[in-house]
Amino acid sequence: MHPVAMVDYYMEGKKTETWDKVTNSRIALLHPKIRQIAVNFINEVEKEFGIQLRVTTGLRTIEEQNRLYEQGRTTSGNIVTWVKGGYSYHNYGLAIDVIEMKNNNVNWDESVLKKISPVGIRNGFSWGGDWEKQKDYPHFEITFGYKASELLKKHNEGELDNEGYIIFN
Repeated sequence: MHPVAMVDYYMEGKKTETWDKVTNSRIALLHPKIRQIAVNFINEVEKEFGIQLRVTTGLRTIEEQNRLYEQGRTTSGNIVTWVKGGYSYHNYGLAIDVIEMKNNNVNWDESVLKKISPVGIRNGFSWGGDWEKQKDYPHFEITFGYKASELLKKHNEGELDNEGYIIFN
């Protein structure tokens, strides 16, 4: 970030961490282009609504995605995802799942996620609650205009930075 932009940025009172060390550790693994956006989202929700969000899932490997996809299909458990490895924005560190933490307990009330969704959208995320089929209320993603199949192609062709994240043009 340019030094002048940094001064403006910090003068606005933006924080580089959230209230939650678990969330901070998960955000640290996201694609570098969305880390601060995710922090801003979490912090703005807390400031505007007094709701403390935890990132439950951020970056997920393709192998982890495939294991989750098999759950409820070929392995025991409930179906928790609709896409195979390589076709989730989680696989590229471009998606987060969030949930409210209240008194150190998880609050699964979907109305909370509906309430905070405009803050995520305002910060540049697409929201899984807006999907036509198979709504995913905890899910927020930034695609940078790429389809997951295009990201998989970039991944397979080695268009990665020195940390292993997709390089965007």
